[in-house]
Amino acid sequence: MSTFGLRQQELYRAPLRERSPVLRYLGRFDLGEAVRWAIRGLLIGAIVVLALDLREMATQRGLLSPAFWPLSSRSAVALPPVRDEGSANSRDPRRDVTTNEALLDQDMRFAMDENGRLALTGRIIQGSAQTFVAKVKAHGGAVNTVVINSPGGSLEDAMAMGRLIREKGFATEIPEGALCASSCPLMFAGGVARSAGQKAAIGLHQFYAAPGSSNDAAAALSSAQATTARISRYLTEMGVDSALWLHALDTPPQALYYLSQQERRSYKLVTGAQTVAAARD
Repeated sequence: MSTFGLRQQELYRAPLRERSPVLRYLGRFDLGEAVRWAIRGLLIGAIVVLALDLREMATQRGLLSPAFWPLSSRSAVALPPVRDEGSANSRDPRRDVTTNEALLDQDMRFAMDENGRLALTGRIIQGSAQTFVAKVKAHGGAVNTVVINSPGGSLEDAMAMGRLIREKGFATEIPEGALCASSCPLMFAGGVARSAGQKAAIGLHQFYAAPGSSNDAAAALSSAQATTARISRYLTEMGVDSALWLHALDTPPQALYYLSQQERRSYKLVTGAQTVAAARD
């Protein structure tokens, strides 16, 4: 038999991975890393779609501002409706929220009890993080748990508060009947241990522009990508699956994607017991 014929037989007897240069190349990569890159690709795609939607909104209403976008995630109401409300599979967790909506709509307030629980209630405004730092310092080492009831607000302040919570080793809790929405789950993610009541509502939606801004779509896209990357890194740092934020990216600001009990656990947003005390106004 010729040398060429022997070579052909060896090739056919070789495993498929050895015969295919494509499979040999793919074999160099770790499967887990490949999945992570796939998730990053989905995030990038969602960012592009979001930026295009914002550009159209800017043309119509003049909403985009490189100076403020996307620092705010404030909803027009404290309890936005469920995304795709009215579908057969949708459930509205707002019916479980027992806190007065008027209280949720106020700027964030801080109250400390005798058991080391620092309660945060209301909107996260620009400057809430500074106030939080001052409250933690004022109570010395007495704080052990941060109890959250908030419709969200400033992304920057929410992440800054979450980082301080992690630095201090505090637990975070969303009581029964409480709300943690918009940017609030980023603050909640800072807890070393994180628990939420079964009748606590946890929701996500897109960040968006402040009123009265320019419509520089290029600046908006750049800002969107940078902020989404920072949120993704932040969640990973806190031990939360960054794929959680995909639900925010494809949910418009006037609605909320409310996380199910199973999603809270699968994304590792909740680490502790689901049954906790009820929220207090």
